[in-house]
Order: sequence, then structure tokens, then C-alpha cells
Amino acid sequence: MIEAKKLNKALLDIEGAAKRLKEVVTHTPLQLNANLSRKYQCNVYLKREDLQIVRSYKIRGAYNMMSQLSTDILAKGVVCASAGNHAQGFAYSCKKLGVKGVVFMPIPSPQQKVNQTKMFGEDFVEVILVGDTFDDTAIAAKAYTIENDMTFIPPFDHPSIIEGQATVGVEILEDIKTLTTASIDYLFVPVGGGGLSAGVGSYFKQQSPATKIIGVEPEGAPSMFWALKSGEPVELENIEKFVDGASVKRVGDITFSFCKDVLDDMHLVPEGKICTSILQMYNEEAIVVEPAGAMSVAALDNYADQIKGKTIVCIVSGGNNDIARMQEIKERSLTYEGLKHYFLIRFAQRPGSLKEFVNKVLGPYDDITRFEYIQKHNKEAGPALVGLELRSKADLNNLIENMKKYHINYDEINKDDNIYGYLI
Repeated sequence: MIEAKKLNKALLDIEGAAKRLKEVVTHTPLQLNANLSRKYQCNVYLKREDLQIVRSYKIRGAYNMMSQLSTDILAKGVVCASAGNHAQGFAYSCKKLGVKGVVFMPIPSPQQKVNQTKMFGEDFVEVILVGDTFDDTAIAAKAYTIENDMTFIPPFDHPSIIEGQATVGVEILEDIKTLTTASIDYLFVPVGGGGLSAGVGSYFKQQSPATKIIGVEPEGAPSMFWALKSGEPVELENIEKFVDGASVKRVGDITFSFCKDVLDDMHLVPEGKICTSILQMYNEEAIVVEPAGAMSVAALDNYADQIKGKTIVCIVSGGNNDIARMQEIKERSLTYEGLKHYFLIRFAQRPGSLKEFVNKVLGPYDDITRFEYIQKHNKEAGPALVGLELRSKADLNNLIENMKKYHINYDEINKDDNIYGYLI
């Protein structure tokens, strides 16, 4: 294993990786986005890795590493552990190189992702479901690799993976010259294990050193944020796994050694804000992105003053979003925006109390989206779970005032309360 402290940045052969990948990956477009540019009064370009052949940039690192292995090593087979995009890029690379590959995935992995991995790898890939978490899966995958004398292809923490992901930066700097004479002022990069940010950040520091590189992580999985604060990678005890493409407990040692030098800022964006960006990109741009793919755009609000009048690039890292998650995405977005609220309400035991609540307490645009008695065997005595969707965040004050005015016995269920996860 290569030790981070011995790693020289000259080891990254980014131009070589670009040549190796030229006939394999899609050179994804760099597009000026009119709506975002108008909103932030600047020029916002989107690097559309959601349009990559496996709908994410992960194929770049996987293929770059595998293509440099000797024929003898490849003949023994390769292994990876992944719950999503790395598995699909790995699987496609196995088929392209004609190599036997084994993909370890957590048992709870969405069937859609399992099917996609099998589709991209066809007969060259075997999928093994093991463990409840990625960490369990990775342990099993590495043990299998040793037992069968195969080669492990990591998702981010390897120089060949990093230089493969860096080719996203090569394409950005090639294409921006054909679109504008301006240089790139800010580059927003999603961060998970750190492979993309390490690679692209390193290339930009060489070729466009004036560009500010902003790393973006989900608020619930701030592993790079705390690594930079601590001066070394740290393992987080608990993380929010919603942004599955960027939620890791610990960033890589090698990726950190690059990121600490190339990232100018590290920004955390709430999961609910990410969901709002997913919906906006779908509704306004007809762009389907996964949570990790929306993070760079979701961060722009917090940099509105700095980026005004500037040239901005946001890397849209992937579009593998399961349609089954859309209801949860909408729910998280509405809650974050202050438009969705849940209450436990104990209605007065008299005729007309529910009618009074609807006619007098609710505002003209308040909508009941859920109504459920909690105590099933005695509806007259049990509280009701009431979900309300508001047209405006400010309408909540009127709703609360009306509940007090009409002596409604209620408890608001806060999204941070444990009960929220059980009921909603």
C-alpha cells in the first residue's frame, strides 16, 4: 500500500489518464445554465457527469486503474465494494477489458442499483450481497480478495483512481476555452471519499491556480470537513446516509493528502437543501440528478455574494437517482423549506371539533396531507397524527396562533426528534 506521507504529487499522471480514457468514457458537456446564471448574476456552467456512460464520473478512476494492471494480474480477477456508482463503473470496466470482476454490495442496496451493476458488467461480473453497511461489505470484499489472490479496486483512495477522476478537470479546462474568454473563478466539487476533489483540485492548481476550489459535503456526513479541521482523516461515529454517493465515515489518507492543499474552502450543505436542488433541477432544467450530484448547485446560495459577476463551474457528479426515492426527496425538501409540518393533535371530545379545526384553524391554502389516529382501538381518545403542507413558510405563525386561539391541544413533531423517524 502506498503511504500518504510518501506520496509525491508528481506521481499523478493526469494527462496519461486522459489518453487512456479517451476512447472509453464520454467527454461530457460543459453547459452554461441560464436560470442559475440569472439567479446568481454570474455565469454558471454545469459539468454534466450525469450524462456519463454509467451516469457518473466513477468509471474514470476504475477503468484508469484496471487498464494499468498487468495481463497476469487481470487474469486473476478484480474485486470492489460499493453500494452504487463505483460498482457500476467497475462493472463496465470489467466488460470493456474482458476481466472477471466480483462486486460486493450491502444487502439493503436498492434492487435498481444491483440490476444496473449487472447490466453494465453482463457475464463478466458477479454480485455478492453481504453485510448491512458499506463498512461490513468492504471488510468482506477485502477478505475475499486476499483469499482468492485477486486485486482490490478501491472507490477513491489510490493514485490511479485519483488521476482518473482528475480527467473531469482536464475536460472542463479544455471546454471552457471554447465557451468564454473568462477564466474560471470558482469550481464547486462534491466530496465523498475525496477522489474527485483530490484529482480535479490538483489539476486545477497546476493549470488554473487562480480558481478557488470549493469542496461540498452533506451536512450529515462531514468527513472531509472534520479531517481538515483535525489535520488528518478521522472516522465519524455516525453519519446520515441519505446522500449515498458522498456519505463516508472516513476519507482516504491519500485523498486527504491532496485535498488539504488544493481545497480553498469546505462547505456543508443540509440534506433538505440538496433535495430542494434535486427538484429544482428536475422541474426547471429536466436534469435528473442523484443527491451527491446536486450538492455543488445546492451550495451556491451560501456563496451568492462572492460569485456575483464571476465565472462558476459546478460539477454535477452523477444521475443515478432511483425514482422510488422521489417521495422522500420531496418530503425532505418541504420540511427543510418550512412548508411541511407534523403535529400530534388531541381533538376535544365533542361533536364538531374536527370540523372546527378544518374551517377555523387551517388557513385558506393549508393542505392536510396526512391524517391518522395513533391509538387505533379507541379513536375518540387517541391523538391524531396530522401532516400539513403550507404554501408559505410564514403561514406557520398564523397556524400556531389559530391553534392557541381555539385551544387546540397539540405537540409539534420536530424533524430532529426521534419520533419523527418512526412516524414519518
